[in-house]
Amino acid sequence: MKYLLLVLVAFGLGFVLWVRFARDDAARWHVDPVAAVLSGKPNQYLLKPENAPVFDMDARTLAVAFDAMAQAQPDVQLLAGSIDGLWLTYVQRSALMRYPDYISVRFIDKPDGTATVAMFSRSRFGHSDLGVNQKRVDTWIKALGQKIVAR
Repeated sequence: MKYLLLVLVAFGLGFVLWVRFARDDAARWHVDPVAAVLSGKPNQYLLKPENAPVFDMDARTLAVAFDAMAQAQPDVQLLAGSIDGLWLTYVQRSALMRYPDYISVRFIDKPDGTATVAMFSRSRFGHSDLGVNQKRVDTWIKALGQKIVAR
C-alpha cells in the first residue's frame, strides 16, 4: 500500500512538472480562428467575426491596440503570428498550475473602413474549463474597447 501511494505521488508530481514545462508548439496552436471548428469539448470558445464587435479603425490599427492590451494581461506571451499578418496567437498560463491556454486572433478589414476580429480561445489540458475561455474572450474584447476609447 505504501508503494502504491508513493507511485501515485510520483505520477502526480511528474504530471504537474510536465504541464509546467511543456513546450508550446506554434505549428499546432497557431490556428486561424476564421476557419476553426469546435471539437465539442467544453474547454474552448470561438468568437466568429459575424458575432464580434466592429471597431472604427482599420485592421492593422486594431491589431496594434489588441496586441498591447493582450500582452498587458497576466502571464500572456505572443506565441506566433505578426501584427502585419493580422493574425496572432498568444499563450496564457494559469497562475497556480501554469496550465496553458491558447488564444488565436484574426483581424479583419471591412469594406467600410472598420474592422472586426475572430477569436479562438482553448485549453490544452483537461476537458472542462468552467467557462474560462469564454470569459477571457469577453474580458479581452471589453478591455480592447476601453483601451480604444481611452485614446
